[in-house]
Amino acid sequence: MGKGRFIMELAALHPNINYVGIERYPSVLLRGLQKRAELELNNIYFMCVDAKNLAEIYAPGEVEKIYLNFSDPWPKDRHEKRRLTSEEFMAVYNQILRPDGVVEFKTDNRGLFDYSLEAIPRAGWKIADFTYDLHNSEMGIGNVMTEYEEKFSSKGNPIYKLIACR
Repeated sequence: MGKGRFIMELAALHPNINYVGIERYPSVLLRGLQKRAELELNNIYFMCVDAKNLAEIYAPGEVEKIYLNFSDPWPKDRHEKRRLTSEEFMAVYNQILRPDGVVEFKTDNRGLFDYSLEAIPRAGWKIADFTYDLHNSEMGIGNVMTEYEEKFSSKGNPIYKLIACR
């Protein structure tokens, strides 16, 4: 979840929906907790956990949507299993998402995006929609930006997005 801007904006926009921010690193999670303490949001929670363990935390079909925003691209081939859109992670999401659940993925890394367009279908998922230029496409309507997204797009970098479903 990074510093938490994205999830906190979503929680403020949709007070009737519960959001859970997941961050693997405690030092990053601390920043989110500090920001959250300044807001009056009753629908946002944080967990410090590795996403590969989500099936041990959530019941089958308990999660409606997963947002993967600007995750580490792990560019070396030997680190493929660490990518959050790898077949291994998609199998975890498959366990916890409800049947009509979706995974939304945004990145500025073209290599990771192209990899994801191939890996996700190999994992048995469908790419429902995608764009190579989020901010200049219909998929960008209503987009909530992350800190990284604002930083990268202000430098002229295109933002890539896909939505995956089963």
